[in-house]
Amino acid sequence: MTSVAIVVFNGVQSLDISGPMDVFAEANRFLVSSDRYELTTISLEEPKISCSNSMRLMTDTTWTDPDLSFDLLLVAGGPELVNRQFDESVYAWLRDACSRARRYGSICSGAFILGRAGLLDNRKVTTHWNYAEALSALCAKSEVEADRIYVQDGALYTSAGVTAGIDLALHLLREDKGAEVALNVAKRLVVVMQRAGGQSQFSPYLTSFADSTSPIAEAQRHVLSNLQHTLSVTDLALVANMSVRSFSRSFAKEVGMTPAEFVQRARIDAARAQLENSDAPVKAVAYACGFGDTNRMRNAFMRSLGVSPQHYRQSFHSAVTKTA
Repeated sequence: MTSVAIVVFNGVQSLDISGPMDVFAEANRFLVSSDRYELTTISLEEPKISCSNSMRLMTDTTWTDPDLSFDLLLVAGGPELVNRQFDESVYAWLRDACSRARRYGSICSGAFILGRAGLLDNRKVTTHWNYAEALSALCAKSEVEADRIYVQDGALYTSAGVTAGIDLALHLLREDKGAEVALNVAKRLVVVMQRAGGQSQFSPYLTSFADSTSPIAEAQRHVLSNLQHTLSVTDLALVANMSVRSFSRSFAKEVGMTPAEFVQRARIDAARAQLENSDAPVKAVAYACGFGDTNRMRNAFMRSLGVSPQHYRQSFHSAVTKTA
């Protein structure tokens, strides 16, 4: 089994815990016993803690347990972490625990705990957009990317605010178990893509990105800026300054899908954002996102999401409007 631990404390944001944990728990529905996730909560204080919303939580263990070791270790966030200090022994434990984990990271302001432990030096990271300036000041050696839903830098994964922890967990799930399991979990959780504060509106569990310095990433940026155009493999290879054969091979290796699949998923992501956040006619959305007509967009939605664009809008646009 894959062991996942979330580090918590008094004043933790409850959704930073429950969001990612529900992703992995739902994934277990689609996995055989030997391939499932084993979930643990680790308290940096006493076993029983109070969340920032006053909800009380009994954790599985505390950081002083000498036998703790996990495949994935995530530090949850909380509204007081910008200025909160823990004992140096906690940071020493965290450095050791992260060095032994296959992957580690933070959700929202949990990045401040990693930063104070010295685990963000010379790394690309993100956090809640409202805390990005404070994290940059704390971690002068880090490159804080405030407009990202999540950032991966080697074995380190950091996410933006609150519900972005779900997006990060879906990305990690996709890495572990593949796109089909991640999409099935996203459907079960009825994930809504709406983002605030300048966060990207493209859904990271559907669209994967190459390293930002790669020619493949340049082609991907071209796709996202030119969805109305044809965007053939030949066109994208020219953008990357590569032969079609080399481009196709490199794209599949770096992104995990073909260029055509990426274009289709990017168009679906863009259409979902417009259906959720605007009243534009479905026909106009189809044209703006490069589908050409509503039938092509409907077929793409049915294949990828299992619902029509009209049904998707009815489900999510109304929900966003009612809670706005």
